Amino acid sequence: MAIIKGAFQMEGGIRGMSFYTIAGSDKVVMRTKGGPTARRLRYGKEFEKVRKHQTEWAACILFSKGLRYALRENYRLADYNVSPVWNGIGKKLFNLDKENAVGERHLRLSVYRDALEGFSLNRNYTFNNVMRAIPQLEVDKEKLTASVQFPRINTGNDLLNVQKLPYFRLIVSMGIISDIICNPEKTYDKYVPETGAWNGVSYSTTTEWFSANDIIPEQTIHVRFEEGIPEERTDRDTVLVSVGIEFGTTAFGGTIEAVKRAGCARVLAVL
Repeated sequence: MAIIKGAFQMEGGIRGMSFYTIAGSDKVVMRTKGGPTARRLRYGKEFEKVRKHQTEWAACILFSKGLRYALRENYRLADYNVSPVWNGIGKKLFNLDKENAVGERHLRLSVYRDALEGFSLNRNYTFNNVMRAIPQLEVDKEKLTASVQFPRINTGNDLLNVQKLPYFRLIVSMGIISDIICNPEKTYDKYVPETGAWNGVSYSTTTEWFSANDIIPEQTIHVRFEEGIPEERTDRDTVLVSVGIEFGTTAFGGTIEAVKRAGCARVLAVL
């Protein structure tokens, strides 16, 4: 069934064609239905290379999932679907492995950390556009601590409050991202994070709500791993520090609550 949304907009399927929308775009995408059967894709010799690429793509999704957890509170400030972009970055990292064959390559973020340096979770209003008071960062990778220092914020000059909301707060997150390695001896689930369960583990610090019509004194936001440093850490893990700003308004009972899609975040450092 197809649903007509306007003069030339529709969603659904009709006569072998599908119509759908993608988050972050106001356009309707059309594609034809069909293709090889699932059994043929799984067992056909002509799709052997496709299956190898699919195995690596599953690892890219695992990489993307780790990033989502590592950003913690800042992830929800994205204004578009960042996961496909991260999946693409993961695939590019696979292509940089020239030593192993397709389907047995490793995803080594620890070798190419600049692939995520400065990554923005927003397309409409980026963190650097909204927050013009540039923060300074200090990180101790071994102790897993980070400090982000914000200079004095004159909200009239340093804050781009697009929706004219009365409050805002700052968020700093720090997480661990693992390299994704391949075990070619396994038939299924060949790809695993090298740091195991620590992949994507993160902590966040969120400030109190500030008035969006005030001068906010200089402040330093600290974040650290509360459960201690994992013993199985190696030089194959990557520490990711992100910073975000979220706007809020007065809710029922006089409390302040965050406004959905009124915020932004970016990756501040990848170490």
